[in-house]
Amino acid sequence: MSYASRAGRAYADPRNPRAFAVCQRCGIWYNRDRLVNQKEWRGSALLPLNIWVCRETCLDVPQDQLRAIALPADPVPVYWPLTEPFIADEVDSNQVIGAPVGLDWNAVMPQFGTQAYRLPIPVLSVTSNGTTTVTVTCSSPHGLSTNNQMAVEGLTNPNACGLYSINVISATVFTYTTFAEITAGALWQGSSQMITALVGLPYDTAQIPQVEPLFPVPNPPAPPPAENPSFDFSDPDNSQYIPLS
Repeated sequence: MSYASRAGRAYADPRNPRAFAVCQRCGIWYNRDRLVNQKEWRGSALLPLNIWVCRETCLDVPQDQLRAIALPADPVPVYWPLTEPFIADEVDSNQVIGAPVGLDWNAVMPQFGTQAYRLPIPVLSVTSNGTTTVTVTCSSPHGLSTNNQMAVEGLTNPNACGLYSINVISATVFTYTTFAEITAGALWQGSSQMITALVGLPYDTAQIPQVEPLFPVPNPPAPPPAENPSFDFSDPDNSQYIPLS
């Protein structure tokens, strides 16, 4: 018949008496000399916590996350380093401000962070003075700032359509600059639309730059001549022809 020892896991030896002690984690009795002082990292040293525990189940491995990291000395700097001029690479002083080629009206994002875009602008009129400057007059305050961006489609002159950065003149008037001169006159019509937009800009550029297409579309072939020549078939070499009268 088995029974539970009242001494737990401690051993009593009348020839070699050893003190009993209680593990301060599990509460089981052991011989005192079998308990160890739990240690933990404090800075770069292991220090005792004065918590005496048994080796069998309660002794923890010190947590390395509490250990101080000994950083080595900084490496010797490179003499005369020759680095890439990234800022100069990103800045193009020859960029022309205007409608970029390849940006799609349908690609305007509706929101970035907490700021909503693709909002209609209350346009009253859009006019050109015969230069690259186009003036937009609104029926109510537009709420825009200089260098804000907008997209416009459906104007009477396609060269004035696209995505542009604006220059605010007043609460209801702003202008934008096109790449080519626009014939003077009114540009707004019933099918025209203008919305707010947000286009990513190159480094150190405040306005939308003109970007050439990656694969330029070739010009359409020239139309045939208005007069079709009538060949003189009496000439065996067909080297002469008689134009139609």
